[in-house]
Amino acid sequence: MNPKVSVIIIGRNEGQRLQRCIASVQQADWGTLQHDICYVDSRSTDNSLALAQAQGAHTLVLPEGPMCAAKARNLGWQAAKGEFILFLDGDTELHPDFVQHALTALDDSSLCAAWGHRRESNPQQSIYTRVLDLDWIYPAGITPYFGGDVLVRRSALAQVGGFDATLNAGEEPELCARLRSKGWKILHIDSPMTRHDLAVRSFKGYARRCYRSGIAYAEVTHRMRAMGDALWQHEAKRDLVHGLLYASAPLLLALAFALHLLAGALLAALGLAVLLRSAWRCRDRAAGDVLLALQYALHSHVQKIPACLGQLAWKRAHARSQRLALVDYKE
Repeated sequence: MNPKVSVIIIGRNEGQRLQRCIASVQQADWGTLQHDICYVDSRSTDNSLALAQAQGAHTLVLPEGPMCAAKARNLGWQAAKGEFILFLDGDTELHPDFVQHALTALDDSSLCAAWGHRRESNPQQSIYTRVLDLDWIYPAGITPYFGGDVLVRRSALAQVGGFDATLNAGEEPELCARLRSKGWKILHIDSPMTRHDLAVRSFKGYARRCYRSGIAYAEVTHRMRAMGDALWQHEAKRDLVHGLLYASAPLLLALAFALHLLAGALLAALGLAVLLRSAWRCRDRAAGDVLLALQYALHSHVQKIPACLGQLAWKRAHARSQRLALVDYKE
């Protein structure tokens, strides 16, 4: 009998994080549901593959060539037999109740996918993880896309051919646009789904992650324009403009002070007002923590500089018909 759910875990050099991920799947509430676990390894140089095999997971390895999450997910779901595919990243831990809640939601035949709340497993590991944890907060309801952790109908994946393996990042929203074009809906359920280990402990790792996000924004919005889909169009333009503005802010501030002390003071006051406005708007996301709200507000502006550079790097590479290498931010 084919399993009801096939769990596809992807990763590279996840080590103990992968062990925790597989254990969380094995310890979840499956009830009478048949399920299997497949780990797709992106040619790890540590012992991740052996660890997965020791825990009883079926394993696959990406063949030689450029690696990306889309290729790994495609390799996994195309080999799977389950009616539903649960995608997980190897640095996450599954909430024991998520699958049951998600399957109940997918009783609605108009839905192709259900996803829940992802949060950081250790937000206190660094100031970067602390603020990035708040990025995962997303309201429940019908959504235009899902992320890397999600329960999807296998038939829907097959209908659109799965993930686009030419994308190094942003492969989930691009897939979702094609699913939506076929009439499918995506639901974000109000239920815990996964705990995630971001492992960003330095500004370098933080900046590289934001840079990679910029690349994804640029490439996905380019694809969406070709499809006539409005996804991320406004956000990408806004981040590009804001990133250029913020990158030039020190020069603008110096010029303002050079012109007149009052002009410099007014410009500095304007910057502070913008920061405080952002902190006020995200106070609920920060659960009333004033310091965290201020830190998240600063992050929401600072991140736009490396994200802008990522967009510009992709546009330059695209104009030259080149493909950017995968950007790894993990430490």
